[in-house]
Amino acid sequence: MSKAAMLTMGIGFAGQALFFMRFFVQWIHTERRKESVIPEAFWYFSIIGGLFLLVYAVIKRDPVFIVGQSTGTVIYLRNLYFIRKNKRKDVIDALES
Repeated sequence: MSKAAMLTMGIGFAGQALFFMRFFVQWIHTERRKESVIPEAFWYFSIIGGLFLLVYAVIKRDPVFIVGQSTGTVIYLRNLYFIRKNKRKDVIDALES
């Protein structure tokens, strides 16, 4: 196997590992709270893992995978935007009361 093929495979496996970590983190949080919880780290792992998988898909020239990973990343970023927006609102509300 060539070095380029090994690097590509490494990127793909790293992306899959990061993508898996989001579920692992979510599972641990849910078990601790005894309710379904999606922690902020879930979205960071989603973005990083998704970007790694997008790079892999581009290298492999897989249009289905490229569309899937690029649209997912936009959604993950949007979720983080709402999380940060709500945190800022909570801080402002706390300061005003």
